[in-house]
Amino acid sequence: MRDLLLGRCPRDLDIVTAAHPEIVVGLFDRTITVGQEFGVVAVVAAGHAYEVATFRREGPYLDGRRPSYVEYADVRADVRRRDFTINALLYDPLFDTVLDFVDGRADLQRRIIRTVGDPIERLREDRLRMLRAVRFAVELGFAIEPATVEAIRAHAQDISGVSAERIRDELLRLLLAPGRSEGIQLLESSGMLPVVLPEVAAMAGVPQPPEFHPEGDVLTHTCLALRHLEQPTAVLAMATLLHDVGKPPTYSVTDRIRFNGHAEVGAAMAERICQRLRLSAAATRAVTALVRDHLRIGDVPRMRPGRARQFLRRPEAGELLALHRADCLASHGDLGAYHWALGVLAEVAASPPRRRLITGDDLIALGYTPGPRFAEMLEAVVLAQEEGEVATPEEGRTWIRARFKAGSTTRGTEPGSTS
Repeated sequence: MRDLLLGRCPRDLDIVTAAHPEIVVGLFDRTITVGQEFGVVAVVAAGHAYEVATFRREGPYLDGRRPSYVEYADVRADVRRRDFTINALLYDPLFDTVLDFVDGRADLQRRIIRTVGDPIERLREDRLRMLRAVRFAVELGFAIEPATVEAIRAHAQDISGVSAERIRDELLRLLLAPGRSEGIQLLESSGMLPVVLPEVAAMAGVPQPPEFHPEGDVLTHTCLALRHLEQPTAVLAMATLLHDVGKPPTYSVTDRIRFNGHAEVGAAMAERICQRLRLSAAATRAVTALVRDHLRIGDVPRMRPGRARQFLRRPEAGELLALHRADCLASHGDLGAYHWALGVLAEVAASPPRRRLITGDDLIALGYTPGPRFAEMLEAVVLAQEEGEVATPEEGRTWIRARFKAGSTTRGTEPGSTS
């Protein structure tokens, strides 16, 4: 009901009724009991499964997530167990009216997030509600009501007891919301950021060289970079959040403030963070690669043309460019390298895909022993192809023989070698 009143397209549909599960089952041809202990039945109609829940009240929450018992009740009791007033609005289709027992419509008009009843009690029932309050605020552009904010601050440490998967899902939804930058700031001011993402919280107060970062400390820069993203994927948003996570541990002052090796350190940290949050292996690899290489777009104009094209043929090149753009706009504002790389990327996209001239089997056939440098040798041939040095498999084999000793994967040193 909340989204309909706001003129938004609802993401899902919650159906509640006074009818007990056995009555619901008897009314429809196809049903699935999905949560009998909670009075929930899935009704399958027109190819969709709609969950229908019986009005209920809940006993005390002993584990910070689930009630100790559930019993059937009336509609008012059902509403009083819900998290926030804006989520406790019901629509009665028979009478075409909105049922509002908790002033949820007024809170929608005032654009505030407020718990149903006592905020401490509501947040203790399910500690994830603290993070959900922030997520709703940034998704809707609302403010969190002061008493709810104070309850979150008082119990921010309790978010540590929530499963990593539930935290991940809320965090990713927050990062995809237009107010993602404000969301991270809310997590920081509420005290949850040091619990959920201590590595990101550590960026607060870490100074940066003002000639490159007039905006301020590392966390300020990160929040600005998040703001400059345009409809990011979850991977890009997470990588932007973590792109400078390696700066606090690499901070030093010599001739000026420096963060030597922060991209490599940050990539290792990002990998651990993604694993801790239970991101998929593919998403973890993608985030880690973006953090590791987020500085490299700035080097593209100085690369040899073939090397630049080879670099921008990578699947993640588009997201690297988007991260570089946000990074620049959040600091010095110079987009020269971005526009240069964008032009090269357009040329690469317009050209036909490169056919790989040499494979690992070809190297073995040429007498090379498989080893860790096979990948380097194959990549070297691809670069030579980009530079126009080779165009056929035979030329590729000749090129390899001239540069690497047969029988091993060490680079050749015989006359004619270019090492």
